[in-house]
Amino acid sequence: MDRDVSQRYLAQQIMSASPAKLVAMLYERAITLLRETVAAIEAGDIARRWEANGKATEVVSHLWGTLDRERGGEIAENLNQLYGFIMMRLTMIDVENDAQAAREVIELLEPLRRSWHELANGEPARAGTESRSDVAAPTQVSLSA
Repeated sequence: MDRDVSQRYLAQQIMSASPAKLVAMLYERAITLLRETVAAIEAGDIARRWEANGKATEVVSHLWGTLDRERGGEIAENLNQLYGFIMMRLTMIDVENDAQAAREVIELLEPLRRSWHELANGEPARAGTESRSDVAAPTQVSLSA
């Protein structure tokens, strides 16, 4: 029952969130999953690592696929290249059981997460331009992945 309540609450948050908040939530989810990936590697739990990293890969793939490269200009192009690099690192996590690769991806995603949260909360983004809402506005979001 608690899981049902939690799922309904999450669904409500997603349905009422702005596009910027949705992007921030996706970054948050990817980082959470990558932290779980690191913990699984350190615990020697290959199945848990595989599952968490697979879900993180799905989130980053969604972010990558929703880039508006026509309107996003140079920012979208930079994110496009960054997501390509991140996807390669995510692959290496499973190929080499590499916690350091997961930590590197977390370090890359953290400033983006902060910028999107600042944008969603109406604060000016410290890093500046990566938080423009026309760069990525997902049309469908699943944070339970």
